[in-house]
Formats: sequence, C-alpha cells, structure tokens
Amino acid sequence: MKHFIKEWGLFILFISAFILSRLYIWSPVTVDGHSMDPTLQDQEHLIMVRTSSIERFDIVVAAEDDGTGSEKLIVKRVIGMPGDTIHYENDVLYVNDKEVDEPYLDDYLAAFAKDKLQDTYSYNPQFQAVAQAATAFTQDANGSASFTVTVPQGQYFLLGDDRLVSQDSRRVGNFDKSAIKGEIVLRMWPLNRISLF
Repeated sequence: MKHFIKEWGLFILFISAFILSRLYIWSPVTVDGHSMDPTLQDQEHLIMVRTSSIERFDIVVAAEDDGTGSEKLIVKRVIGMPGDTIHYENDVLYVNDKEVDEPYLDDYLAAFAKDKLQDTYSYNPQFQAVAQAATAFTQDANGSASFTVTVPQGQYFLLGDDRLVSQDSRRVGNFDKSAIKGEIVLRMWPLNRISLF
C-alpha cells in the first residue's frame, strides 16, 4: 500500500483536485455567434470562473431562456450594475450621469464611421443591411441612438461588444445575479489568440 501511495499518490491527488475544481470553480465555454466581435470571435474557446464578485465591464457568461423553456448560455459584457442609470447618446456611454469610455469598441466605432461596417460585415449581408440602416453603433431595441435604462437592485445590464448584431439586455431585459454563471478569465483557443481577461 505504501508503495502504491508513493507511486500514484501525487497523481491521484492532482486528478482529484482537477476534477473538483472543474465541478466547482471553472468551466470551459465556447463562443457561439458574433455578438462579442472583435473582442471574442465565433467558436473561440474560453475558461469561465464561477465568482460572486461582478464588476462593470467584466465579460460574463449568463443564462437566458431560449424561448422553449430551456436554458441558453450567452457571453456578454457587464455595462450596468445594480442601481445604475445607463444612458447612451450617439455612441457615448453615461453611467449615473458621468461619461465613461468604452475602449473595447474603438475598432468597430471607427469602422462604423468609415463605411458603416460594410467591409467588416462583408461575410454577412444581413449584418450589412442592419448597419447600413443604423444611426449609431449602440442603439436600443427600437433603433434609437439615445436611450436610458435604470437597472434594478440585484440585476445587471449586459451588452455584446458588436452592438449592432448582439441580442442582449436591450431586447431581453436585465439579468438577475443568479443568471450570471461566471466571469471569463482566459481565451485558450485558437493558440494565436490566447489571452487573459
């Protein structure tokens, strides 16, 4: 027995720790769609860490009803915290009446100003049509470039980085804290885009 423990004890301990951490601490996630472009791209593989601490601009995994009563996991960015008043005015974000920069949008905002993302969206004519008709990169569900949202206590306002094609809190409403499964901390695939968040 001593020989077995000496030979295999460390390996068994490692495997046990790995399995337990997988069950209770972290989970792999795959991006499905283009709502987080260019920050996260379709079919990229991520690591989510379960956490009770959520901060503004974290990228999180949240559960929403897919319309059939089943749960669908989505990846979005936290914009509004509980109790916040979120206001957008022609692509400028105001949080509780203070202007807040969103540097992760810079590339797509520049492309929108240049050609309304027609070159960026060349892979999808439907996206091109949506962008062509848009008056701003960040609009509400009715296409208005000026809108205000008050986030109730215990809830979060989540948006995708590719604002024109993202289905997020603008359409489905705010997310309860219980719907947020964890925070994205690592992109592990593809290898040339490995990064921490």
